[in-house]
Amino acid sequence: MNPVSRSVIPLTLTLSAIALTSACTTGTAGPNGTPGAAPAAGAAQIPGMPDPRAEPAPGVTAAILFDLGPIVTDTNGFTLYRYDKDTVNPPKSNCAETCSRTWIPAKAGGDLVVTGLDRALVGTVTRDDGTEQVTLAGWPLYRNADDAMPGNTGGQGVDDAWFPVKPDGTKVLLTADTWQADDLGI
Repeated sequence: MNPVSRSVIPLTLTLSAIALTSACTTGTAGPNGTPGAAPAAGAAQIPGMPDPRAEPAPGVTAAILFDLGPIVTDTNGFTLYRYDKDTVNPPKSNCAETCSRTWIPAKAGGDLVVTGLDRALVGTVTRDDGTEQVTLAGWPLYRNADDAMPGNTGGQGVDDAWFPVKPDGTKVLLTADTWQADDLGI
């Protein structure tokens, strides 16, 4: 399945873009406006866009994709997914080794940033390798390594088991899911 490019504009990315533009600085910016590292030689980097190879600050953010509705992203705006083969009660990730190279666990740690979600639904689970992973409504969250830009949802429906996650922890089943701004309280 080819990655699909979609527009996603979470509030934090919009505010970050405005701040970067108004500051008139050069180079790339890292988390919270700190100077970022230059992209590797030969790597295409769009000014103001997060580097897809960079590890985001631990956290989750509610966003709206115009064709999918409300979804959850990491702090860099990349779509987060849930895996139907994981368990919720108790939370357990069943994606390890080879699987976790394509489906990157959303790492927890320090001050977990939670924006636009019910904080009571956000938690963590200890993976078999000892790392902490973010959960939403008990579901471990992942990023698809093939999603090259914020808003990509190339993992939608892969193996009939991987789905973008909505802010309440349920999965996005179809691109035709209907939603309204009321779903986010707007």
